[in-house]
Amino acid sequence: MSLDVPLWMGIVNITPDSFSDGGLFFDTSLAVKHALRLVQDGADIIDLGGESTRPGSESVPAEEELKRVLPVIEQLRKHLPDIPLSVDTAKASVAEKVLEAGADIINDVSGLADPGMIIVLQKTGAGYCLMHTQGIPKTMQNNPQYGDVVEEVFDFLKQKRSMMFDAGISPDSIAVDPGLGFGKTFSHNWQLVENIAAFHLLGAPVLVGHSRKRFIAERFTDRDEGTRQVTRQLLESGVSILRVHDIGGHDIERNIRTRLT
Repeated sequence: MSLDVPLWMGIVNITPDSFSDGGLFFDTSLAVKHALRLVQDGADIIDLGGESTRPGSESVPAEEELKRVLPVIEQLRKHLPDIPLSVDTAKASVAEKVLEAGADIINDVSGLADPGMIIVLQKTGAGYCLMHTQGIPKTMQNNPQYGDVVEEVFDFLKQKRSMMFDAGISPDSIAVDPGLGFGKTFSHNWQLVENIAAFHLLGAPVLVGHSRKRFIAERFTDRDEGTRQVTRQLLESGVSILRVHDIGGHDIERNIRTRLT
């Protein structure tokens, strides 16, 4: 499946400890206002997260994650009935509840670590973002190693996607994400960016979450300007979904419609 134009996924972290904006939108009303602003700025999808997955972060109980996210979904469904809502969670129990509450997509940074996630997707037919990671957030940056990072990430996504097909999940419901910053060094991340077009061979929309991450800060003085430069590179490589913090700051990039032929 391919998309005619890129989609912009705006990030709303309903957490006290996310790496870029932890605590800024921890209050329900602030999270809702931020989501509305992102849509006004041009977001096509809103991605809500109730658990930080920054390097070194600790997992939170499902009950706490739901306490943070469910009230925001409830409010946004009133204000944004036609905007797809994604929830960033690795827990099947959370996924089931947020989909019942009106979410449309599960953005799973664990790449199906919870075996119950397949069952939830079978029952609901929800959209699913399949991401690669090496390890868990708390320890994933402790000396990650690959023989060939592009090949290994590709093979992981291919295998997991095939497993989903075998479970009866529609190919049209799945996007793939190489997982920049999740168990990757500076070099690994840039190798993936520079070879992102290879992931189109999986036959799925490619989602990339590069916004403000450490590998950008290590090359650019300003993380937002660095993010925009990487965004342009990703667009030129035909990426379908760009997950960013600052939708409004991407006015120029949102007018780019370059696609691979």
